[in-house]
Amino acid sequence: MNYTRNILLALFCLVFQRAVLTGQNHFQPKNCMTVVARSGEDVPLLLQRYGLSDFSCNITQFFKINKLREDYRLKSGATYKLPLWVIPYNGKSIRTTLQLEDWQTAKRIETFNKNAVKQGLRSDNFIESKKLWVPFHEINCEESEAPVAAAKPGQAKLVAEGDIAAGGETSAKGNRVFPIFGPKYAKTPLASSRLKGKVFYLISGHGGPDSGAQGKRAGHTLCEDEYAYDVTLRLLRLLVSHGATAYMIVRDVNDGIRDDNFLSCDKDEVVWGNLTIPRGQKERLEQRTELINQLTAKHLRAGQRDQTVIEIHVDSRSQDSKTDVFFYYRPESAESKDLAHHIHRTFLEKYLKLRGQRGYNGSVTPRYLHTLEATTCQRAVYIELANIKNDWDQQRLVIKNNRQAVANWLFHALTTH
Repeated sequence: MNYTRNILLALFCLVFQRAVLTGQNHFQPKNCMTVVARSGEDVPLLLQRYGLSDFSCNITQFFKINKLREDYRLKSGATYKLPLWVIPYNGKSIRTTLQLEDWQTAKRIETFNKNAVKQGLRSDNFIESKKLWVPFHEINCEESEAPVAAAKPGQAKLVAEGDIAAGGETSAKGNRVFPIFGPKYAKTPLASSRLKGKVFYLISGHGGPDSGAQGKRAGHTLCEDEYAYDVTLRLLRLLVSHGATAYMIVRDVNDGIRDDNFLSCDKDEVVWGNLTIPRGQKERLEQRTELINQLTAKHLRAGQRDQTVIEIHVDSRSQDSKTDVFFYYRPESAESKDLAHHIHRTFLEKYLKLRGQRGYNGSVTPRYLHTLEATTCQRAVYIELANIKNDWDQQRLVIKNNRQAVANWLFHALTTH
């Protein structure tokens, strides 16, 4: 009787331990590794530092255990929990410690711990310290989920988008590596599918033969098209990371997301489909709106009616004139007006939190601009970021964290509308 009872008790403990280790949503925050975010790190970069960014379930779990909204932004110097268990090692084997049947999983966990020592992420050996690091994806991710391929040198080249039927930004070889973002930010895990079925057309102002407005700062020339492009790319990355179908209409093969203060001016931008940008302003605008209208019609035929056009520029006026971000909407379009006012309210709320009584003076007005008039997609908003000639406003452009903040606010507005 005692023998049978002991066998049953042992089986119960084994089943219970396996349920805790392998069951979905049983990740224990109290056993999580904690880490301090570095300056400039977002969620994918932080997880990449610890070799955890290759699986989208790690991204999802990061938001969950830290009780964060699905937003890649992190606070520099703040402490976050990683989707990485720290488990007492039994001194025998990884398989018996974790009650694993799969030998390959145990070997991957062993390699993960050894690599952590080689990379300076941990100073001790798990066998000696009796502390085993177990990545969340090794225990809790679906077996069918394939890892994301790492970006290879020279891989960040323009994807051939001539086939309009492809649909939105294309990741290399079907993996979550988007060359358009440049080598540092190309790896863009899927944080969620909350935007699945939504279509966005993003236009950064000017480009190609037209650099737009220019300003001067610390001996450098600030070109409107470069800073508008960087903010737009950052917004694009947030959208595709949450499952949106999104098109970057103006594109640059050499310039991904850049963290420099001063972005080099060039004239090598093209538009979707690798088409050369015309020199004439009218031809440039017509090229972009006709392309967007083709894509809009294609997605409407596929039943996708939730479509949005966002065009981003940098304003230019007298040097002593400060401006807040302001918005134009399509006259006589309720959808365009409603979205513009919603984005404006979002910026107002953000400014009030940051600057208190300083407030926010951005405006929302109707305007007969070509993009707003000629695109068949009714939900369209035209955005001016700052005065590129004003010393104070230039800080919104040259400081990369400010460019990211603008992209974050736009993303929040677009996903809460």
